[in-house]
Amino acid sequence: MDFGFSDEQRMLRDTVRKLLQKHAPPEYVRKHDRERTYPEEVFQACAEAGLLGLPFPEDYGGAGGSLIDMVIVAEEIARVSADLVMAYTGGIFCGLNLVRMASEDQKRHWLPKFIAGEIKFSISMSEPDAGSDIGAMRTSAVRDGNEWVIDGRKIWASTAGARNNVINLYVKTDPKAHYRQGLSLFLVDNDTPGVTLRKLDMLGRRATGTYELTFDKVRVPPDRLIGGENKGWDCVMAGLQVERATSSAGNVGAAQGVIDLAVQYAKDRKQFGRPIGANQVIAHMLADMQTEVEAARALMWRAAWMVSAGQDALREITMAKLFTSETYVKVANQAMQVLGAMGYSEEFDMARHYRDARAATIAAGTSQIQRNLIANLMGLKVQ
Repeated sequence: MDFGFSDEQRMLRDTVRKLLQKHAPPEYVRKHDRERTYPEEVFQACAEAGLLGLPFPEDYGGAGGSLIDMVIVAEEIARVSADLVMAYTGGIFCGLNLVRMASEDQKRHWLPKFIAGEIKFSISMSEPDAGSDIGAMRTSAVRDGNEWVIDGRKIWASTAGARNNVINLYVKTDPKAHYRQGLSLFLVDNDTPGVTLRKLDMLGRRATGTYELTFDKVRVPPDRLIGGENKGWDCVMAGLQVERATSSAGNVGAAQGVIDLAVQYAKDRKQFGRPIGANQVIAHMLADMQTEVEAARALMWRAAWMVSAGQDALREITMAKLFTSETYVKVANQAMQVLGAMGYSEEFDMARHYRDARAATIAAGTSQIQRNLIANLMGLKVQ
């Protein structure tokens, strides 16, 4: 097992860092967080640099790269902002599901558009009464002639309101079947008649945005059905490990960004005639924080390496998601203490990290769900 980067991957990491320095300086990130506006410039810069196409096959305009390449980019973007990384990883996760589950015609229609930055993808699964309990999903799609008619309500849909976004929507198509046999995945443009979007007032991750969606007799043609009727569960499971790998990478990158801010502050801030980082209590706190992030990074890279190698890494990737998300929350809380009032002020980036971190143990599967899954994989059969 080799966690070392190739020369090409080191160049990729450096390219992403330079791209972010140019297109996402601190004042840009603060502005979009404050104004709650989608970071369109960063998304388009990623498209122009070929970053959106990294993990996609060359046949569809991609670079034929690996999950490792995608994880490198995700970690670097999240180091600047855990919010911005969702604009990158969320759409790629959906696109890779199309690679695995869509027909050849669907792949050739959708993937080149996404890779070029002409469209975006977002996922919508959760409902007011169906979060971790996917079986409680009620949004439905029924056949009407040569179309499908969708009715229902979704919530917690990240980036759904972005310009030219296509919602990857999970619905019930067989209400009598178990959810593993009764779900389907449809692609629905967010400006389709009958679709209503309401941006929610969230504590953090305000730029990419989180939405409530209402579908009122929304009509879509049959070629918007991905993977076949009642095959939605297969789509969910096909992308699970990739989603958690990129989520874990984002948590690690964001946690490192927190430490970068705290260490620099500890060097610059002087009290009683010396930098506060010269005080053992502060220095040891920062040393422990960096050690925990390195442990999270090692767990993430091992899991990502296993997924990239085609191994079943469900246990490892679930552990990585659990540990990296809780590490991000923990170090963000500790860094607030290092910065004191400066950290508590919305004029500085630490307050944003503190807000953004709190979603890490909730989104993409709560910490409690991750622990249940790990325990079950250990043979404990948690109910």
